[in-house]
Parts: sequence; structure tokens; C-alpha cells
Amino acid sequence: MNRKEQREQAFCLVFQDLFNNDEALQIYEENVAQIGEYSRTLFEGVASKKDELDEIINKYSKGWKSKRLPKVNLAILRLAVYEIMFVDDVPDGVAVNEAVELAKTYSGEGDYSFINGILGAVIKGEK
Repeated sequence: MNRKEQREQAFCLVFQDLFNNDEALQIYEENVAQIGEYSRTLFEGVASKKDELDEIINKYSKGWKSKRLPKVNLAILRLAVYEIMFVDDVPDGVAVNEAVELAKTYSGEGDYSFINGILGAVIKGEK
């Protein structure tokens, strides 16, 4: 599995974790597929830094706090912000582009531009 596929798998895990705390990995492996190493690393990283990631998201999402965001968008943002802030071998632009592509596939119409805007602001403000 390449990184793009593993990132998508990690997104599914992060999204599932919003509903099945502490069981996402087990449920996914039992019902969908074996989890890739990079997917697991991303998922566990996001899970360990949820509060910090949400603080960053809240800081840059004007009028939309993390608790009010659609769950799909929250999962995409957590994953992308984690990659931007904590994964050194992923260029920021790649993290943003992959997040936008996930949003185009899984989010509502036009949500990708909202996600792109927040991530752009995160890069400018946090780096």
C-alpha cells in the first residue's frame, strides 16, 4: 500500500474513532482490511494529540469550533494538521493536497475549500 492509500486508511480510522473510541483499529482490521504501518502511525499520533490538534483547528477556523464541524471534516483536519505539525518527511503542501483530495471524495460539496483555507492558515501561523 502506498502512502496515499495509507493516509486514506488513516482517515477512515480517525473518522471511525470519533464514534468508537478505543476500538477503531480492532473494528477496522476485523471488518475491512489489515492496517498499514504508516496508517497506524498516523492514527496513533492523531489519537495521542487530539486536544492539541483541536486547539490548532479552533484557532484558525473562524466561527467553526471543532465540536461543530462535520465529523468528516474534523477527521480530515486532524489528520492533516498532525502531518503538518509532527511528520517531518511529509511536505506541508502534500499534506494539504491530500486533505483536499480526501475532502473532495468524502466531504460535502465545497468543503474542500474550507479545509484548504484552514490548513493554509495553519501553515502560515504555526510554522
